[in-house]
Amino acid sequence: MKLDVQKIYDILYRTYGPQHWWPGDTPWEICVGAVLTQNTNWSNVEKAIVNLKNAGAMCPLKIRKMPLAKLEEAIHPSGFFRLKAQRLLAVTDWWLANVEEDKLRPAGKSPAFWRESILSVKGVGPETADSILLYSFNLPTFVIDAYTKRIMARHFGFDPDVSYHELQSYFMENLSPDPALFNEFHALFVSMAKEHCRKGGCLEGCPYKFSGLKIYYN
Repeated sequence: MKLDVQKIYDILYRTYGPQHWWPGDTPWEICVGAVLTQNTNWSNVEKAIVNLKNAGAMCPLKIRKMPLAKLEEAIHPSGFFRLKAQRLLAVTDWWLANVEEDKLRPAGKSPAFWRESILSVKGVGPETADSILLYSFNLPTFVIDAYTKRIMARHFGFDPDVSYHELQSYFMENLSPDPALFNEFHALFVSMAKEHCRKGGCLEGCPYKFSGLKIYYN
């Protein structure tokens, strides 16, 4: 029996609707959010982004020229602010070297090329890299996070310690390489984990606990 991955998506979409994720006015703002959201919740990231905007520093050049103490103060709400300031500066340098008018340059390089490029930045792991590539640049890469692992382990038999690469490959091999689909799918997993599939167990209304769901095929 194999999982019908598209059916998993369809059930989530019917349950939660379109998510309009990732929040951000520009590709750069989305990138900043992807860096700052590590080990914190989104409400704290939003406070940090508001601080950067109020400081007139929501662009890579201005962040690069910002005194380190001011940058740390601005992103303080996101937690681990000293470490994140260094990571944000490293990503800023990558952006300035590789992005022009919100487009990756040189044009024509593969998503794998850009993934390897951003993963070479100190402090950037697979989840952050894929979030930036998918949500800032609309490239077809599937983001895996703790929520995705929790849902796939609890409901679909995956090892809770499944590797990032293995779970990502499973989705990408069983879905069309559509950035819009990958975007919505990841956001829907986030919604389900927050609303129903909690760490301590599923709450009433979990979309995968209904009887008669046909998510498997021969």
